[in-house]
Amino acid sequence: MEPGFLLYSLGIMKVDGGLRRQRLWAGFAAVLLPLLVLLALQYRWLVKLDQSSAKAQQAELDNYLEAITEKVEYTYRKDAERVLNIPAYVFTEGRLEKAENHFRKKGVEGAKHLFVFSFIPEPDYPKGKLLYFNPSCALLAPPEWSSEVQAVYAAASPWQLLALKKATVEHAVLTVDERDPHVRILLNPITDDAWKVVGVAGMVLDPEHLRREVLPMAIQESLPDLFKDDQPVVTAWDAKDHRVFASGLADKPGAHEAERAFSFVFTDWKLVLASRHATPAQVARRNFLANIGLSVALAGALLAGIVLTLRTASRAMTLSQMKNDFVSNVSHELRTPLASIRVFGELLRLGRVENPDKVREYGEYIETESRRLTQLINNILDFASIESGRKSYRFERACVEEVVDQTLKTFEVRLRQSGFHIVYEGPDTPLPTLLLDPGALAQSLSNLLDNAVKYSNGGREIAVALRREGGSVVIAVRDRGIGIPRDEVDKIFDRFHRVSTGLVHDVKGSGLGLSIVRHIVEAHRGRLTVESRVGEGSTFSIHLPIDPLGAEQRDVQSQQSQQHQQPGTAPRDQPSEA
Repeated sequence: MEPGFLLYSLGIMKVDGGLRRQRLWAGFAAVLLPLLVLLALQYRWLVKLDQSSAKAQQAELDNYLEAITEKVEYTYRKDAERVLNIPAYVFTEGRLEKAENHFRKKGVEGAKHLFVFSFIPEPDYPKGKLLYFNPSCALLAPPEWSSEVQAVYAAASPWQLLALKKATVEHAVLTVDERDPHVRILLNPITDDAWKVVGVAGMVLDPEHLRREVLPMAIQESLPDLFKDDQPVVTAWDAKDHRVFASGLADKPGAHEAERAFSFVFTDWKLVLASRHATPAQVARRNFLANIGLSVALAGALLAGIVLTLRTASRAMTLSQMKNDFVSNVSHELRTPLASIRVFGELLRLGRVENPDKVREYGEYIETESRRLTQLINNILDFASIESGRKSYRFERACVEEVVDQTLKTFEVRLRQSGFHIVYEGPDTPLPTLLLDPGALAQSLSNLLDNAVKYSNGGREIAVALRREGGSVVIAVRDRGIGIPRDEVDKIFDRFHRVSTGLVHDVKGSGLGLSIVRHIVEAHRGRLTVESRVGEGSTFSIHLPIDPLGAEQRDVQSQQSQQHQQPGTAPRDQPSEA
């Protein structure tokens, strides 16, 4: 493949990745904007619903009080029309005793006294005759003078005046006199055939009857279905704002929610209604908050799902871009050693090199580049095994010093070709043998040395130290290169990750080396650490425990994995298996 075409293809992939990212954000905006509009419309609708709901409940309360007052009025009108509707001849013919039988048959509860008042003059009663009905003896008799009798005379005086003037009244109706709040009187004017007033029949009302019988009955019969489960409290207050009746007690007394005066009798009294637990406005507000909270929660869940999907898609696109970079870098990594091998191989095949030292030198170049290719391929195969969970190791007792020495010798030719030299610092005392996979450990050290060469930034010295620290054996590789920013130290061990420094992007690599090193070290129950300063270099240290826990168990697992390995696996220069 031509380099120009490769660069062109990679450029297309980057542009395509940018377009896909823009489309992803455009799709997110296309979902988010309608969601916000929907939330705004729903909020507006809920506000209107809250207001209309409060008004509807307030109207329901007003209607309830109106129904109660109408029921009270109907009760008193019905009783008055039934009891006080006395024939006119009882007055015109002087037969008031007939009213006794009428009151006896039509008797009514809730009246202190029943009475008749004839306006037709008699010898003994020139100004009219007032008789009270005594229910104990069922007789009519003149009453003793009292403030109540005085109130009755005062209430009947307008009708008596009409009788004296012989005025006609075509539509006589029930009237109420409440000038004295202690004596409330219902009057029914009686007219003869000529529509002239001849007398009145009346009753003095009993407030206790209203409190004990009429109001409770009216409240219960007027109760709408809306308040069946949570019946509000109805109270009655007199003209002096004294509470004269209460249907119950509110758990949380508060402001009155609705009030209404009686329309027929006891017109200076008023009914007041209050909810037991919460006012209609509070109920509407709670419903509003519950609905808006549910809407926000659903919108939040939907938005979270969108963000999660966007994040997943973005990570997938980032991973895809990293894989594209990986393919590009691996292509470069493969092409360079292959080109060197081909050139040196052609020189040897054509016989252009006759000097034995040159032949040996070219052979070393070919071997070094072959090992470099092998290392790169091993990294790719190991990464595939790690990703699929099929990576296994051959643990055995081995000397760490021998593994380090052999690895450094393998790198010696390549380092010499690149102008690098290694400063090796061995242990002060012999190290114990460790249970490890020599090939995998060598691969880890090779990856660290390869990174040190790539990111040297002109520094040609690489320091390798092997020592014992407490209960661990430490292999440290230090370079004098570009270093790693502090905020990216934890990310460099991730697959395909490349440090965001511009110089790093000029260096080709697969982005798998450190990820594989970490996996190998963790499989040995060890740990991988890094110390770095930008512009001063980095130090990578492999810490291997001398006596790791579970070593014997790992030996058994290694033997089992060897028994389950698939036959026909191609041998590799290093013992680590794919």
